[in-house]
Amino acid sequence: MRAHVLARKYGAAKIRHDLKSKGISDADAQRAAAGLNEVETARAILARKYRQPAGSREETAKRARFLQGRGFSYETIRAALSTKDQS
Repeated sequence: MRAHVLARKYGAAKIRHDLKSKGISDADAQRAAAGLNEVETARAILARKYRQPAGSREETAKRARFLQGRGFSYETIRAALSTKDQS
């Protein structure tokens, strides 16, 4: 249940870390975080935070750092930022 709530704002790494800090075993935390669609979650977070697509390289880097801080992997960040239809 907690993983589902955290999935609205955070990536798999952050969710695993939070569950482990609450005393959940490594295997259970891994299983809970594995069932998430991270790319869609990352796109939704970007759409809520940023209304316009990134206009410059610096803006894209800023958004990548934002997602990295939320616990998303590099592959997920790259996939979320590579789409042209971010709105």
